[in-house]
Amino acid sequence: MILKGQNLYKHYNNKPVLNGVSINVQKAEIIAITGASGAGKTTLLNILSGLEPPDHRSDSSLTLLDRDLLSCSEKTKSMYRNKHMGFVFQFHGLLDEFSALENVLLPGKIAGQDNRILRERAQILLQKLNVLEQKDQKPATLSGGERQRVAVARSLINQPSIVFADEPSGNLDSINASQLFEMFSELRELTGTAFLMVTHDKNLAANADRMITLENGQII
Repeated sequence: MILKGQNLYKHYNNKPVLNGVSINVQKAEIIAITGASGAGKTTLLNILSGLEPPDHRSDSSLTLLDRDLLSCSEKTKSMYRNKHMGFVFQFHGLLDEFSALENVLLPGKIAGQDNRILRERAQILLQKLNVLEQKDQKPATLSGGERQRVAVARSLINQPSIVFADEPSGNLDSINASQLFEMFSELRELTGTAFLMVTHDKNLAANADRMITLENGQII
């Protein structure tokens, strides 16, 4: 098992957003999290990835590859995220001053990986996502769909154990959304990477191994 969260709660200003959510993610599994706006989907993703803490409760737990994420330091958690997690945000989060290729390479450089291997891996990912020709362009010159595909490539550069994706197909047309899912499927077969994605895309959700629906902060 890659990820296990048990009895996760979250309140904002005394308003419950998550109410005792438990979830397990297996190696190479693709899971879609669905639900109406405000159901707690992005909050759940942020907590599972360690980007924000759940409410402190003695019966809550969160482990990634047997590492207790609720008790480790922020520094350790950050190192673990960079090594084992990939992220695709709803808004691409690319750095404007860097080219598409440089954005993709950045997590690998932070992790201290070999530059030659990184560049080869980055170009393969960009090619698979149909944005290799745009590798030297800055994000501002790319279309919304191109920026999102570059962000997906960046999330995969360190060959993570799990990718957290918040609306990964949000800026993609149906053809590119389908190609994105095919790439997720291919990568999980090759590397065992798991994908946990929040999506409103019914086709994307239907093709996942498992679909989880949140309503009022609970899995239904």
